[in-house]
Amino acid sequence: MKTFFKWLGIGVLVIILGAAAWGTHEWNAEKPFSFRVFLDRTLIQQALKSPQTLTSIGVLDGMGIKGHNAHLDDASLASSQATFDELMQVKNVLVQYEDLDEDQQLSKDIALYLLNTLSGFEKYQYHSYPFNQMSGAQSNFPSFMDGQHPITDVESVDFYISRLSESKRYFTQMLEGMKLREEKNILPPRFVIQRVIDEMQGFIDKPVKENILYTSVQRRMKESDEIVEADYDGLLSNVATEIENTVYPTYQMLIDYFTGLKPKAGTDDGLWHLEGGGEAYKLALRFFTTTDYSADYIHNVGLSEVDRIQAEILAILAQERFDVSQGFTAAINTLAEDERFYYPDTAEGREQILADYQTILDEIDAGLGDAFLVRPEAGMEVKRIPQFKEKTAPGAYYEAPAFDGSRPGVFFANLYDIKATPTYSMRTLAYHEGIPGHHFQIAIAMELEGLPIFRTVAPFVAYIEGWALYSERLAWDLGFQDDPFDNIGRLQAELFRAVRLVVDTGIHAKRWTREEAIDYMLANTGMAESDVTSEIERYIVMPGQATSYKVGMMKILELREKAKLALGDKFVLGEFHDAVLKNGAVPLDVLEQIIDKYIADTLS
Repeated sequence: MKTFFKWLGIGVLVIILGAAAWGTHEWNAEKPFSFRVFLDRTLIQQALKSPQTLTSIGVLDGMGIKGHNAHLDDASLASSQATFDELMQVKNVLVQYEDLDEDQQLSKDIALYLLNTLSGFEKYQYHSYPFNQMSGAQSNFPSFMDGQHPITDVESVDFYISRLSESKRYFTQMLEGMKLREEKNILPPRFVIQRVIDEMQGFIDKPVKENILYTSVQRRMKESDEIVEADYDGLLSNVATEIENTVYPTYQMLIDYFTGLKPKAGTDDGLWHLEGGGEAYKLALRFFTTTDYSADYIHNVGLSEVDRIQAEILAILAQERFDVSQGFTAAINTLAEDERFYYPDTAEGREQILADYQTILDEIDAGLGDAFLVRPEAGMEVKRIPQFKEKTAPGAYYEAPAFDGSRPGVFFANLYDIKATPTYSMRTLAYHEGIPGHHFQIAIAMELEGLPIFRTVAPFVAYIEGWALYSERLAWDLGFQDDPFDNIGRLQAELFRAVRLVVDTGIHAKRWTREEAIDYMLANTGMAESDVTSEIERYIVMPGQATSYKVGMMKILELREKAKLALGDKFVLGEFHDAVLKNGAVPLDVLEQIIDKYIADTLS
């Protein structure tokens, strides 16, 4: 529940200075007079309890308030339950607000949607795997310390050391949740446990001075103008001591626990194998797609889309004189084996990939014209996924900018397997993760003015990921993928999301094994086996999430066509994108209401 809320509440403190202006009554009253105050206050009060959220936001640091950077969150079961209880009380107060204007009513409806979803998950809140090979607590901690914890001066390094010293407390609390799950027989598949053990063992097998927790702070100290060389040795010695005496023994404690847990785990992969898993998966699909689509419906849509997209790819390959007589799998594998589409498997080759991604993003950013009337102020950059976790990480991901402008948005690219980055796939991936995909949508939402804060950061994945996948199609519509092989890359990416509909529901509702899902994805995508394996293992530990992309994209395209038909010559693409983007992330049925209003307003 705490993770859910932190996802919802990231960025809360952009208006923290306004708290004083609200006055004691508005801050402390159970039901403030101002509806907006009530919504924003709720997020602020929760964020203030999360030091890691405050660090990620970065706003307080700019005000000179930095003490939170010395601490990790309270990860105890008691804290999680307290958060849930508080949010249920928020729900009770929320329903008391009446006679709201149109925008306020929309905010109320969206807030209730989120709180009702959270309430529905209460019975199944432990149907999850906090330690997993994709985004587990064991990898999130070093990633947070490397990517989020600021290193600017001596005090910031001391805070870094303090956080290292709290790692034992933090992970001991995390194990409370694991042990409760163990009592309830909610165990991850055995391969997940082995992946986690292997990752943690590799983490502590490194000499301390080669560990990312040491090299990260060492590098950033040298980059800081506020830390003099005379302080280096003493500070780094303290960092090394804390890693050696606290962090490594803590990870050994975790390894010992999971080693003992492994024999109790089974080899069934889907959520169905847990008691109540079928209902938990229905809730997951409802949350991630913001629809009432059944697993069967999603599965069948996926199968139909796979057939359609494969036919389009085969037609292009035939035009490019590839042999398509043996069907899709053989043809796409022939394309994948063509060496002209790959970079050298060297450090220099990987550096060139990052440079070329940046060139692609700069090109589309400069060439979008009036397709977007609103653009984000925040910049973005391309980085490699940290090597300690890239083997099991996804092909790419986006990290939002800091609210205070101190950190740009980042498109992280996985360069572990050079064969997973053919040149014809790069444009599509850059458009999805960067411009006009995640960076535009997320950064614009963060910068919206006049909305309650939660509206700028709401976690509606079908909207967020649907927009990113729609952006791939949009770039093609606008002429940025005129090379036929780039178009294959676009179609292959869409095919990948269609296949996700099939395998996610296959694993969690139709009892497919991990191996069956891998075989299906290999046969129907042409992706590298390393990527396929990583993806299938991701779906196993994140049930339902992978279905959101295609569902969301299809809805946005449907709404664009609806607007075009209704408006005719009055349809302006930039105005449509304004309507989609300027309300923050919303459930898909709410997005349709927004587009219907945009159509009506344009016609009036």
